[in-house]
Amino acid sequence: MTDIKADHILDAKGLYCPEPVMMLHNHVRDMLAGEVLHILATDPSTQRDVPKFCTFLGHELVEQYVEDDLYGYYIRKGE
Repeated sequence: MTDIKADHILDAKGLYCPEPVMMLHNHVRDMLAGEVLHILATDPSTQRDVPKFCTFLGHELVEQYVEDDLYGYYIRKGE
């Protein structure tokens, strides 16, 4: 894991596509530009969906990691 400071945490463990990305979209909408969100998920499809979400909407995928069956992402909200 990393030393990145997250301003927000989104726990999407136990949820399956499309729920994690829908929750992500709603959460990011309420954040300020430059804030960092730490996402925790157990759905392997998030490895595809979260990076695409960031690219499509102009957010920075700061880091992603896998620990056993846990997928983690740090996203910085764009302008």
